[in-house]
Amino acid sequence: MELYPLLLEPLERTAIWGGHALVERYGKHAEASAKIGESWECWDENRTTTGAYAGKTLADLRGELGHDLTGRTDPKHIFPLLTKLIDAREALSVQVHPGDEYAARVEHQRTGKTESWYILEAHEGASIVLGWNRDTSRGEYLERVKDGSLDELLRRVPAKAGDVFYLPAGTLHAIGRGIILFETQQASDLTYRIFDYNRKGPDGKPRELHVEKAADVLNYQECTAGSLAPLSYHLDGLPRTTLVADRNFIVERITLDSERRGIDLDGAPLVVLALGSPLELETRGKTLRLEPFQTAVVPAALDIVMARSLGENNEGAAILTAAPPADQYAIERRFSRAGVVAAESTKFLAQFTG
Repeated sequence: MELYPLLLEPLERTAIWGGHALVERYGKHAEASAKIGESWECWDENRTTTGAYAGKTLADLRGELGHDLTGRTDPKHIFPLLTKLIDAREALSVQVHPGDEYAARVEHQRTGKTESWYILEAHEGASIVLGWNRDTSRGEYLERVKDGSLDELLRRVPAKAGDVFYLPAGTLHAIGRGIILFETQQASDLTYRIFDYNRKGPDGKPRELHVEKAADVLNYQECTAGSLAPLSYHLDGLPRTTLVADRNFIVERITLDSERRGIDLDGAPLVVLALGSPLELETRGKTLRLEPFQTAVVPAALDIVMARSLGENNEGAAILTAAPPADQYAIERRFSRAGVVAAESTKFLAQFTG
């Protein structure tokens, strides 16, 4: 079967809290008046736009390509990652996502939703809600929702461009106004809203809340997490920074120059988002140009993808990559190949083990 990097057509979603930045500055397509909150960059229903598979979704290609696309992930199941660009012109609702066990038992879905955020832009003074400012309980949570005082327990954390936040399932959270970010998450859209600022949806009615289900899955302990401490290193001639290394996904920022260099897929499909400059991906003699903020998926069976910057005057380019780890030791093997000191990798990985 023919294999090559798959350029994906994004799926834009309107939202009452969205803005116009994704159209004006990030190359997405929508009516000028539309409030675009999310661009789903990689999802099971995104269509590829180039080559022999043009017009087919990742779901279609799971059926045709099987493990050649998905690696060790079972191709009978939904593509394992969902990546998004999010424009929070206004604040998002205060919410929580369930874990795998609750999602399977109550929602009859295969996975819950752990996610991560990489901040691309943030207005001065921007912040996010990240957990509770002290220990609480289910009873107190329900009482404060009822009497309208929940805000007193919300923990707000400053956010600026370049910050990385990790949100395991069960974490209370909300994206604040004036933030644009790249989100990587498990392939689930299960969201339990707790508070939505009394806003109304397009139908003129208040948006649905899920207070009781949220109560079932919330972590009620005080949160002390903040922006992550990434781990930077060089591998195969490329400066790389691992932002997140969860059991569900690995997210990295990689800096390219005009020389073609290889990125090992480590047995998993690789999601590539171009940042501020165009770049080129090459596999087995086939090339794909990515314009800024376009996304491609490299099938796992290609093993390696060559990448280079196409920026003017040899200007460097940066990419964000996301992939499901081939196994629990995938990131440790990568760090070992790069010569990362064991103590540094252990400290970094401790951020994702609780």
